[in-house]
Amino acid sequence: MNDNELFRQQMQDVKRFKVTPKVALKSQRATDDALRQRRAAAQAITEQDTNFLSADYIHPVAPLDVLEFRRHGVQHGVYKNLRLGKYSIDARLDLHRLTVEQARAALFQFVRDCLEHDIRCALITHGKGEGREQPALLKSCVASWLPCIDEVLAFHSAQKHHGASGATYLLLKKSKKKSHENWEHHAKRR
Repeated sequence: MNDNELFRQQMQDVKRFKVTPKVALKSQRATDDALRQRRAAAQAITEQDTNFLSADYIHPVAPLDVLEFRRHGVQHGVYKNLRLGKYSIDARLDLHRLTVEQARAALFQFVRDCLEHDIRCALITHGKGEGREQPALLKSCVASWLPCIDEVLAFHSAQKHHGASGATYLLLKKSKKKSHENWEHHAKRR
């Protein structure tokens, strides 16, 4: 006797329970109209705002503080060159006179544009916020938001001729195309 036959033999006396519904349920099938409405609502949500940078809690930074960040894997020499302002700045973003929400949207779009155009090094001017009621607000926001963006490899406060602690150098990941070109370039030298 195999397992199936043994199971059937053991279960032959079993009877189903009769369950009476306690709540009247509506049909689970959604109408075509309801489906269209749900799809439109879902599409509207995804089209609204893909910006994940949050202004809920921003760790305050003093006006003269140096901003610095380096992801694991970024070589010391590369970070040092960024810190010393030795890379050419291919794009600039000025956040002066913007609200926090405007700065959030501008920074997010700026990074996306830089990635789209294969820009590796950029300069963000945010100001120091000295002599204000709420000092270094935009600077604090930039310091909090940039590490949240995976494509940001490193950033550091700028040299004096680029704005000192009122500006930040930004180093972004290479695009796959640029990485492949770089690999081919170095492979030819071997």
